[in-house]
Amino acid sequence: MRGDKSEAAALARGLTAEGYLVVSINYRLYPAAKFPDMIEDIKCAIRFLRANAGEYNLDPNRIGASGASAGAHLAALLGTADEGAGFDVGEYLDQSSRVQAVIAMAPPTDLRRSFPNADMELLRHVGRGQVDFAGASPITYVTADDPPFLLIHGDQDEVVPFEQSQLMYDRLAQANVPAQFVIVRNGRHAMTAPDGSATPTLAEINQTILDFLSNYLK
Repeated sequence: MRGDKSEAAALARGLTAEGYLVVSINYRLYPAAKFPDMIEDIKCAIRFLRANAGEYNLDPNRIGASGASAGAHLAALLGTADEGAGFDVGEYLDQSSRVQAVIAMAPPTDLRRSFPNADMELLRHVGRGQVDFAGASPITYVTADDPPFLLIHGDQDEVVPFEQSQLMYDRLAQANVPAQFVIVRNGRHAMTAPDGSATPTLAEINQTILDFLSNYLK
């Protein structure tokens, strides 16, 4: 429902300094848009970037996706749902929407599970018709050819249950997909704790992200 690409400015500056090209994108938001408009936009953006790789001086064979919370859901869905999922519609269909790495921070990965602080009945109606929770869940599409995943989640997350990343990590490992799971002890949804006791710290998390990207994109 909320969010703007400008919110990634700080992350973009940090990654640009390390030699990465960062593209922050907007996607259509509820209620003006209905699921799966959001993931269709994300996939179209990846295809657009590949179609215009020369103009933006990017390597179309080394594209990673990163997001937090709702953005993490979309990044994870981008990483697991291939063309067979039906989300590749619109322009640039001669290009692939696949990515080579995914960073998902506090991601909803299995919408069939309980979200104690969410109105699940309302969530069923954010789509074109009633949302198919399994079809909207990144965990549904996991296969052995998925890109490497870095999952980061606070064990005291009050918005997205911690088990969402644990379930995804276990499923990725079962499929032999390279996956790393960083548990932020005492971390809430923003990976921090009111008393400052969250570990690893945000600085340490950022370094983990850089190490992950170095392993799989450089």
